[in-house]
Amino acid sequence: MRNSPLEEEIGKILTRKKKTLAIAESCTGGLVSNIVTNVSGSSQYFKAGIVAYSDESKENILGISSGLLREHGAVSKQVALEMAKGVQLLAGADIGIGVTGIAGPGGGTKKKPVGLVYIAIATNKKRIVKELHFKGSRQDIKLQACDAALDLISTL
Repeated sequence: MRNSPLEEEIGKILTRKKKTLAIAESCTGGLVSNIVTNVSGSSQYFKAGIVAYSDESKENILGISSGLLREHGAVSKQVALEMAKGVQLLAGADIGIGVTGIAGPGGGTKKKPVGLVYIAIATNKKRIVKELHFKGSRQDIKLQACDAALDLISTL
């Protein structure tokens, strides 16, 4: 398990700025939400965590269009951003995070290899999407994606 105080720093930042957070995850399976809520008092700023693993859940829960999913695929910068915007709207949060990727060991292609992860942040004023490439086992990739999401949140 992680020994980083980053999630505590994020909590302090969000509390100080009076901002709320909601997270939509796919490849990390709820890991980012789990880490964020390991901090006592996180209910002050954490509004919701959604694991939208299937395309159906991305459509039905987060409102992502089937056309967008068909055109770009679930693992894309476009879908990551729509996940972030969708969970922000759904939860009524100031900040929405979207995480989608291929944790492996299967599922990768030449264009979208195992370890490809997109992390997006949506606020009312800002949209950021990062494309990242991780190596290692499925668990390694999930942990690296989680850390990258926390790092991105801490920059707000």
